[in-house]
Amino acid sequence: MTIEFRIDPYPENKALNALWATAWQEAAARDFSAILSRSLAHIGAFDGMRLVGFVNVAWDGGIHAFILDTCVAPEFRRQGIATRLVEMATNVARDRGAEWLHVDFEPHLTGFYRSLVFAATEAGLIRLCD
Repeated sequence: MTIEFRIDPYPENKALNALWATAWQEAAARDFSAILSRSLAHIGAFDGMRLVGFVNVAWDGGIHAFILDTCVAPEFRRQGIATRLVEMATNVARDRGAEWLHVDFEPHLTGFYRSLVFAATEAGLIRLCD
């Protein structure tokens, strides 16, 4: 198996929704076009034509960028795909002028993000919908 990583591939909604359904157990279809058009970058991991991994780099239009939606299809996990996605996203964000790269994550992902040199920070969070 050879995984190909692509910067800004603009995958179709069908491909992203299929990945979301397996990676996040989220069956509700979404339209990603508005999200991707505003992103600083996004990286896709492909097994042939199939999207098997994804990360989005949102930004504030200035020096702050944000890692969002890092995911890999379950059958492709534990092969370094997520690590490569985040490493590429870090490099692209830097190359495109970001000075800070933020990421929020659940506690079980602490080791993963620490291994990619993200420092611990204090942050706040409020859920805006039920």
